[in-house]
Amino acid sequence: MKSSTSPLDCTDSNLGEDRPIPRRDFLQGALLAAASTLSGPLWASPAERALEFAERQNLNGYYPPTLTGLRGSHEGSFEAAHAVRDGVYPRDPIDTKQEFDLVVVGAGISGLSAAHFFRETYGKRSRILILDNHDDFGGHAKRNEFHLQGQLLLSNGGTFEIDSPRPYSAVAAGLIEQLGIDVEGLSRRIEHHKFYESLGLKAGAFLDRDTFGGDYLAVGVDDAPIAQVLAQSPLPERVRRDIERVEEGRADYFPDLTSAQKKINLSKLSYRDFLQQIVKVDPLTVAYYQPRTHGFWGVGIDAVSALDCWGMGFPGFKGLKLEKGAIAQMGYSPAGYAETGGSKTLHFPDGNATIARLLVRNLIPSAVPGSGVDDVITARVRYDRLDSPASQVRLRLNSAAVRVQHYGADPAPSGVQATYIQDGKAYLVRADRCVLACWNAMIPFLCPELPERQKNALHSLVKCPLVYTSVGLRNWKAFAKLGVSRISTPGGYHSYMLLNERVDIGKYHSSTSPEQPILLQMLRVPCSPGLPEHEQNKAGRAELMNTPFATFERNIRAQLAQILGPGGFDPAKDIQALTVNRWPHGYAPEYNPLFDPDGPESERPNVIGRARFGRIAIANSDSGGAAYTDSAIDQANRAINELKQI
Repeated sequence: MKSSTSPLDCTDSNLGEDRPIPRRDFLQGALLAAASTLSGPLWASPAERALEFAERQNLNGYYPPTLTGLRGSHEGSFEAAHAVRDGVYPRDPIDTKQEFDLVVVGAGISGLSAAHFFRETYGKRSRILILDNHDDFGGHAKRNEFHLQGQLLLSNGGTFEIDSPRPYSAVAAGLIEQLGIDVEGLSRRIEHHKFYESLGLKAGAFLDRDTFGGDYLAVGVDDAPIAQVLAQSPLPERVRRDIERVEEGRADYFPDLTSAQKKINLSKLSYRDFLQQIVKVDPLTVAYYQPRTHGFWGVGIDAVSALDCWGMGFPGFKGLKLEKGAIAQMGYSPAGYAETGGSKTLHFPDGNATIARLLVRNLIPSAVPGSGVDDVITARVRYDRLDSPASQVRLRLNSAAVRVQHYGADPAPSGVQATYIQDGKAYLVRADRCVLACWNAMIPFLCPELPERQKNALHSLVKCPLVYTSVGLRNWKAFAKLGVSRISTPGGYHSYMLLNERVDIGKYHSSTSPEQPILLQMLRVPCSPGLPEHEQNKAGRAELMNTPFATFERNIRAQLAQILGPGGFDPAKDIQALTVNRWPHGYAPEYNPLFDPDGPESERPNVIGRARFGRIAIANSDSGGAAYTDSAIDQANRAINELKQI
């Protein structure tokens, strides 16, 4: 389907940037203003600090899921960490005199799971404090909540669903079951996988004029002969033939090699080099495939091995007749899927934020009303009850840990003390044990006493940056008119977009008519093609930290206008809310055969980095070398088991 090739009129008024949209980021500003009377500069002097501390989460109206604007690693969540990274530690923290059996740094899935496993081990009378630098719990399992035209609409601002390259372990599956989640049963009951297909909507690919010579929306790229789909596109004939060869060709590019030898060769080639050097496609063909790996790896095809792409079902390998199964030179995700086909899957309306809510309900029942999975979706969390002195488990938000160290006589310290920053003031708590369930990149700064080898390993585990954008739309008539429900955009600012999956559970009901409001999900991954994977990650992180919300908004509006304009889409009228979930530290890094040395698993940096240090254990998906919820759970269980050895 061809779009208009006339230049877009991208004035502020036509894009709608001069029109107010319903936002709830004013609430965040109001709360910050209320808290500012208690705050000083980072760090406040002792004379400026009060002995009592007031927590924003206890203020009336505090409800971060509805905040819009720039979310994810939001303003206020990272400044204290960056100060510590730069060598600025607070002095003379206020001693809260609070003591716990366990302090957990990080309220993501791993941190919440660690608290759960600790109570399972030591009893429900265990006193636990969970600290988190963000204004909401869940970590990457972020909930985006919108209320448009009187309808509740939910989206994942991070982790999309229960899904892993291998079946969940007995531990992870057991916890999911204990929370009341029947993965297979719920999937059959609440998900409608064929909904858009039943309306005749298909997958599309948008070719933009700047990259491919003309604006063109190709409809049906997943289920029609690709030559037919691209026949009227602006792509040169040689490029259309290239894409057809990649998608449907059956040439054996290594006819004299065995399957095992072919796999070794492919593990040493990037997917880009495979296409360029082996399949010998045109550079414009490479541009068509360049962002195809963004969703799984957070980098383009130049930084992912051809073998890993084969393991994930990418095109171009039909003629090689590779035998099933993984080899050692494969990353965690492709190896798992190639071996097992992956775990059972389930998508909640807010992604795995539902799991985080269920964990919090399990730990602090009074904070999350209800009693089952169905009602937790629409429950309104009582944030003012998360850190109640009457509760055995306390969850303290907006509290960035900046120092964790042992206290007491060596070589057998009697406990751990944690210093954290809340609203510009430093506080101290003590505990018998500690689990660091934060990002690995922060741990060497929290615990500078760690062995140098362990700190170096932790520093090397660079997470990839990414952006999950949620767009509240007045309706989705333009998608229906154009015949698409999801669109890849290989030359676009965001490289992928899709209408919210239809999921109906409890009192929550998804949009079922194009006339109704809906949420659109968009993915952006900042990359620097040609650099090694982690150098791209670092460059992308710097880009994200320096990109204001206004830049995201303008690009979102312009991109949607360009793609959907021929379907009647008007960004000034149809965009009703925007939430940009910015994750400078996104996916946990996996083993990458292109850049990481071969060797035994015991020598991999995630294994070296997660070693217990006295009364301090480490638990996060980084430690498992896999950006999946089951990895976060399994690593939490390992950390608690290690603390039993004390």
